[in-house]
Amino acid sequence: MRFGVLTPVVIRSPGRFRAWESAAGVDELVTVARAADRLGYHHLTCSEHVAVPAVDAELRGGTYWDPLATLSYLAAHTSHIGLATHVLVLGYHHPLAVVKRYGTLDRLSHGRVILGVGVGTLEAEFHLLGAPFAGRGATADDAIRAIRAAWGRRAPTYEGTHYQFGDVIVDPHAPRTEVPIWVGGRTLRSLRRAVTLAHGWAPFRLSPERISALLAQVRPPTGFDVVLGTSPLDPIGDPDGTRRHVDAMVAAGATIINAVFHHLDCAHYVAQLTALRDLYPEATWRTSERQTSVATS
Repeated sequence: MRFGVLTPVVIRSPGRFRAWESAAGVDELVTVARAADRLGYHHLTCSEHVAVPAVDAELRGGTYWDPLATLSYLAAHTSHIGLATHVLVLGYHHPLAVVKRYGTLDRLSHGRVILGVGVGTLEAEFHLLGAPFAGRGATADDAIRAIRAAWGRRAPTYEGTHYQFGDVIVDPHAPRTEVPIWVGGRTLRSLRRAVTLAHGWAPFRLSPERISALLAQVRPPTGFDVVLGTSPLDPIGDPDGTRRHVDAMVAAGATIINAVFHHLDCAHYVAQLTALRDLYPEATWRTSERQTSVATS
């Protein structure tokens, strides 16, 4: 069992963020990242939307920090914690752009990148960016295959249904030839995509019962991760309730928990990080030795 952090400040969904996050900036973000790194959390996250149409922002929110810029900055202020896109919309990027940009970050961070990817659902944003919305599932499948074929390779080649490349140089590139890929989504199709093409599944807004039912319909390979988010946890004020909620997610199939906290300000957020760490001493908490083995594998 491992715990990651759904990073505060970098996304503001209506009704889900706290008042202090509206005024927070780089200093608060770095404070949270350094605390999570020091305490041994598995990863930080940053999601992606490029330009949310105003009408959609009323439901989804309009504040989304750019994941590449944000995770690159946090990489320079941390040492061991994973840097997860949660999620990168595959249809917005050519696979070689992902491989080059995030592969460079993987090199700069000594192998800490985790690629959380998704098909995307905001049709208006696809149109705005000139990306095709129809057929995006098949395009995403081929993009994952292309990314896996090219990751960490100076002269990658690939012949797929939607992407083909060869006789090209990608330098710098990632220091390893495999990167953890988690597929986001909330459907059986997203789970099957994850089991077939990736290393983990990161569903959102599904009940533990629904997650269990979906997982019962597939046969995940050995080492496959199920990355589940939580409702706001309060390990300081309600440790028993926190345990019940986390344990329910583990019973549903979670191997990694994306923790969300009840928090009043930045200092309270850091205190909650510490309290959850103390509440679960039996969990796997990242160490510098464990990170080094991943980075050099």
